Amino acid sequence: MADGPAYALDPAAMRERRAADERFPYNSGRLLADALRRLGTDHLFTLSGGHLFPLFDGCVANGMRIIDHRHEEAAVHAAEAWAKLTRTPGVAAVTAGPGVTNATTGVAAATFNRSPMMVIGGRAPDFRWGQGSLQEYEQVPVMATVAKKAVTVHDGDRVHIAAHDLWYESLAGAPGATFMDVPMDVLLTTLEEAQVEWPQAPEASADPDSDLIQRAAELINQAQRPVVISGTGAYWHHGEVGLRRLAETAGLPVYMNGLGRGTLPADHPNAFSRTRSAALGHADLVILIGAPLDFRLNFGQPPLLSDNYKLIRIDALESDLTHNRAADVGIAGNIGRALELLAEKVDGGGAASRAQRLQELRDGEEASAAKDRALLESDADPIHPMRLYGELLKVLDRDAVVIGDGGDFVSYAGKLIPTYEPGSFIDPGPFGGLGMGAPSAIAARLARPDKQVVLLVGDGAFGFSAMEFDTMVRHRLPVVAVMGNNNAWGLEKHPMEMMFGWSVAADLNPNARYDKVVEALGGHGEYVTAPAEIGPALKRAFDSGLPALVNVACDPTVAYPRSANLA
Repeated sequence: MADGPAYALDPAAMRERRAADERFPYNSGRLLADALRRLGTDHLFTLSGGHLFPLFDGCVANGMRIIDHRHEEAAVHAAEAWAKLTRTPGVAAVTAGPGVTNATTGVAAATFNRSPMMVIGGRAPDFRWGQGSLQEYEQVPVMATVAKKAVTVHDGDRVHIAAHDLWYESLAGAPGATFMDVPMDVLLTTLEEAQVEWPQAPEASADPDSDLIQRAAELINQAQRPVVISGTGAYWHHGEVGLRRLAETAGLPVYMNGLGRGTLPADHPNAFSRTRSAALGHADLVILIGAPLDFRLNFGQPPLLSDNYKLIRIDALESDLTHNRAADVGIAGNIGRALELLAEKVDGGGAASRAQRLQELRDGEEASAAKDRALLESDADPIHPMRLYGELLKVLDRDAVVIGDGGDFVSYAGKLIPTYEPGSFIDPGPFGGLGMGAPSAIAARLARPDKQVVLLVGDGAFGFSAMEFDTMVRHRLPVVAVMGNNNAWGLEKHPMEMMFGWSVAADLNPNARYDKVVEALGGHGEYVTAPAEIGPALKRAFDSGLPALVNVACDPTVAYPRSANLA
């Protein structure tokens, strides 16, 4: 990528300069930075603010890379994406007052999506509290409504203890976001580094109840038409090894949603995606692995599922086991370990006895894929969005990281984009907030620098975080964004027209040149209006070595079929 500011890329040089300037003694800001480093993070996602200067100084001193965004919400989305990509908590820091309130949507999303993350907030100094300091605001009550835990740390010699507790709290049980704010004067507290005592990591959780494992195995052995749904919880608990063993041993069809995508490779014989409705509609046993019975599964009710199926639920919390429909066998705890134990207990003859059923589902998958081929190769003018996916699939690496940020256009991705490795497909999650795409792409380029990073973005979603292309340029983080531009909030426009015969507040600027915005920020932009131009434009975007946007003008009359099956 073209040369950019050295400070954005060379933490070693920054650390060398910092080491030569010892005007400031070891303080709580440096202690907090060292705690984060010890806990396992080497990136801090942030937006500059005076309340955070001592923490920034600590990050420079210990070599943590600081990624400075253009909005606090973007910094928090990037931290959540870092967690999704690495299965370790992401860390964001935001300044006091509006910095914290700007971050609340990202914090709510992480908690709702069950992503482990820690946010550090600046805070007006304690010695001036109540006198009207700049951005003085009682932030913890606000953050307590969207985070698993929120605290203020008033003792400078305990910031590392608080960071340790919140880090592990973000991972415990159902993962989520945690928050701590520290007054600026507390961050400047002088300490003796040699006297710092570091806390120990908590002990590993106990194995799941063996009787429940046995009962679940018996239900699987007895079932004629079992179906597995592998969800986000399976990913967080490293369930892919146990899931593969269980599916292969018992001959189970596996459908994946959320971060569960890739817990079985898309081309594994037991992995399915297009026949979910048919499989669930005839299932006599549903095995939910880290997946809630939410809107994606019609809340566990007909017509998606039958009236009389048995249900096994394996999830993080006891409360997960009864939500919307109580499990016949419910196992709470470490999902990955539960799957490994269950794979040891199920009947090894299940694979042979269910081979015919798996073949029937495979035939259904192939028939569905055959129906899509014409649209994937369509020469329609205006461009059908399926043709854009058809061209993308030709250049997408097997281990690419794909990020979806949008409504109607991105709806196609769950059906059409295969995921072969865990943590390689990121979307807004069940919270459904747009604008996470560009920040997530930044985190992906940092976490997996040797992989393709592709951002699928709608023209509506682009507006939420378009300035993050500036962040990519400054930090030399090449990403290829592909826009399906239908001049509308498509997910709202088409249903509104179907319901009322008209739509309002759903149209966007026709043929807007969002690619020119990316060019103006220092990236690569292309505008595509003909199907034959898509493939060459994608190649030029990948070859550019720059943050790139391929803006494809798609048919605004085409809507993703709401009846389509999304796993």
